[in-house]
Amino acid sequence: QVQLAESGGGLVQAGGSLRLSCAASGSTTSINFSGWYRQAPGGQREFVASITGGASKYYGDSVKGRFTISRDNAKNTVYLQMNSLKPEDTGVYYCNVHTDVAYWGQGTQVTVSS
Repeated sequence: QVQLAESGGGLVQAGGSLRLSCAASGSTTSINFSGWYRQAPGGQREFVASITGGASKYYGDSVKGRFTISRDNAKNTVYLQMNSLKPEDTGVYYCNVHTDVAYWGQGTQVTVSS
């Protein structure tokens, strides 16, 4: 079992930055994939970024060049640095990790005002 605790969401003006954190506890040595997804009001959950066990990174097209995913293995924490935020980045951001099953965090709200 893996437990996830997200933090770092909030309200920011367009052009600003936020850093999200996702701290994992429990069976963290089995994690082979970590990612972030988001869901806008009335929308579907969409892929934002991911980092594999081998540290390969992938990004959704809408965030490439603005967001950076990173991982601190000593802290069992995955980060999402979000720069040049736009109003369309508004939504609930969810952390997702995989062992042999997928785990989801509770979500953290990000609101970008114009």
